[in-house]
Amino acid sequence: MVTPEEIGRFCAGDSDAMRSVYRAYGRLVFAVAHNALGSRELAEEATQETFVKAWRAAKSFDPGRDLGPWLATIARRTAIDLHRREARRATTALEHEADRPAAVDVATVVGRSFEVWEVRRAVDELPDDERAVVRLQHLEGLTHAEVAERLNVPLGTVKSRSHRAHQRLAAGLGHLRGSER
Repeated sequence: MVTPEEIGRFCAGDSDAMRSVYRAYGRLVFAVAHNALGSRELAEEATQETFVKAWRAAKSFDPGRDLGPWLATIARRTAIDLHRREARRATTALEHEADRPAAVDVATVVGRSFEVWEVRRAVDELPDDERAVVRLQHLEGLTHAEVAERLNVPLGTVKSRSHRAHQRLAAGLGHLRGSER
């Protein structure tokens, strides 16, 4: 995460702070761009353009706000602009574009990308023992008993860690419930 001090330095144009912002939010920006464009090469270009635009507009950013949504918005707009530029270069029939959901409904894809990023960030912020339980349960599909065996801890410990982790995640991600589609 980027500290409030680093955000302030980013707003003041400090290049080291910009590197911290890139490290913290580069994946988010790339995910938004890639989901919108459907091309790794174009997403890399959009990511680079996004951070250049953010760098230029840093002085106008309110340091009291979260950088994630601001950068995701810049990335989405940059991806749309890049898509339009590319569409002017090579024209294809509209029926072929309908096969690319990203070209049809960019806003939905961008929203989902940001939600996924927020969930990943929330899981990464869990204490190590709780994070391990959540990942084994949800990414590997293990039961409580299988998690207990894998981690070599009692079943009750796994259940309590899982309960605490899910409580933390629910508290930290409750705002996403209203955005379910």
